[in-house]
Amino acid sequence: MSILTPEILSELEKQAIELPSWAFGNSGTRFRVFGTPGTPRDPFEKIADAAQVHEHTALAPSVALHIPWDTCDFGDLRKHAEDLGMTLGTVNSNTFQDEDYKFGALTHEDAAVRRKAIDHHLACIDVMDATGSRDLKIWLAEGSNYPGQADMRGRQDRLNESLREIYARLGDDQRLVLEYKFFEPAFYHTDVPDWGTSYAQVSTLGEKAMVCLDTGHHAPGTNIEFIVMQLLRLGKLGSFDFNSRFYADDDLIVGAADPFQLFRILFEVVRGGGLNNPDVAFMLDQCHNIEDKIPGQIRSVLNVQEMTARALLVDREALTAAQRSGDVLGANAVFMDAFYTDVRPALAEWRESRGLPADPMAAFAASGYLERIAADRVGGVQAGWGA
Repeated sequence: MSILTPEILSELEKQAIELPSWAFGNSGTRFRVFGTPGTPRDPFEKIADAAQVHEHTALAPSVALHIPWDTCDFGDLRKHAEDLGMTLGTVNSNTFQDEDYKFGALTHEDAAVRRKAIDHHLACIDVMDATGSRDLKIWLAEGSNYPGQADMRGRQDRLNESLREIYARLGDDQRLVLEYKFFEPAFYHTDVPDWGTSYAQVSTLGEKAMVCLDTGHHAPGTNIEFIVMQLLRLGKLGSFDFNSRFYADDDLIVGAADPFQLFRILFEVVRGGGLNNPDVAFMLDQCHNIEDKIPGQIRSVLNVQEMTARALLVDREALTAAQRSGDVLGANAVFMDAFYTDVRPALAEWRESRGLPADPMAAFAASGYLERIAADRVGGVQAGWGA
């Protein structure tokens, strides 16, 4: 008998994890961006690569876009995605690669610069209208490097004013999700450095404004699962950006640095009603600097699936009983028993029963797809940061 009950498998079958278009382009460090054979040259080839992840895992039916990196005829891109069995998901804005935004965008002292940044977000909502996307995700690389450099309160006021105008343009079924990051590229203060600031800002906007939690955007030692719990409790956790970090915002494969942390996060998602909840979007936000991109994304969604399965194995009744009786070690043992359970054989068997490869990584490697795109995608400009 499988350790994964029909109830658990039913939850896993519904799981969907959105892929980031930029994960299929070239990326690297601030010292160098590395190229690989077969890297997509346009958004259409990015979607084709993303479709390979979904084909081998049945876990990744949508792709997030980044504007202006993915600018194209969005009607044609939407049809291209649908032809491949995919949909277009979250639209991500970009106010961190323009000279005008050196001292801020939505927070800038200059009303003309703020106007430009607001208009960019309104254009992103136009993209959402064309693609059928629900969420506009905003991450702001804004702040200051030195004490006294900026009026921190004034910047918060201007940010709120800007967000209000963007929010007002949303359609009835669209949302705004505001991401946070505790540092980088600003090193003295960041305008949206933590979940509390993001929550404070979106709470003034309305029900369609939510917080995005990037798992790599926290100081070392931060209890991320506590933040997950709190935002779910408040009804303001709109989306995840899943990745791993060893030091800072490393954007590594989710679960690679600390699988136990991913398990703890997903347990709180399950406990808080966030699993397969349409109001809580799961998305990857990763850069594959040295590994191949498509298998990197396959490995990532499988890691989320495996830790979700373990989180669903927690004996909630036994855990609650131990917690209420003050049985510290007993409660911890219930938790650890689920984490240490190897669900991989059961998941492999389940995949085969659904007509999927038992080992998606091996199946993709044997498919010859990487070799084909390396031969076919010759010429043109490979996609990467800024394209």
